[in-house]
Amino acid sequence: MDAVAAAFAATPREAFLPEGERERADDDWPLPIGHGQTCSQPRTVEDLLRLLAVEPGQRVLDVGAGSGWTTALIAHLTGPSGEVVGVEIEPDLARWGAGNLATVDRPWATLRAATPGVLGDPLHAPYDRILVSADARTLPRALLDQLADRGRLVVPVRGALTLAVRSGDDVRTSVHGYYRFVPLRDHVR
Repeated sequence: MDAVAAAFAATPREAFLPEGERERADDDWPLPIGHGQTCSQPRTVEDLLRLLAVEPGQRVLDVGAGSGWTTALIAHLTGPSGEVVGVEIEPDLARWGAGNLATVDRPWATLRAATPGVLGDPLHAPYDRILVSADARTLPRALLDQLADRGRLVVPVRGALTLAVRSGDDVRTSVHGYYRFVPLRDHVR
């Protein structure tokens, strides 16, 4: 079993869904988690994680962490020598997601409310990997600035799953299919 498949096996989606949605945890559909947001469908999350290519020991930022499921999956991939920070714009969802994350034994992962007016977590950058689980209008420069050298940013941009790889001041982008996500909302409140 490869690392991504092992992360899925060790991190059941059911524990990261509202009680009324748990019976649908195995469905390959996005499921509502409140505040107009969803827990992405497993096949899409698998595609995101494979493209992100997380390695043990890396520092990873999970933007739009929602229920905490992707944060927990990423934490399995980094292992205890890594660090995973999940940020969520909806404070109630961030509290709920942090509670879900606490049910798995991965203390090297945290989830918190995003700082109003700030995209990502620039105070604790750089990150080796950044995952965005919401559709951006353009490639977010603020997140590129938080990416370490040889880092990877995976973000849907107008539906196109975009991989940005930083090499010094050079950033190369490629598109890897089209997906539907909730919009990446302004972080200015």
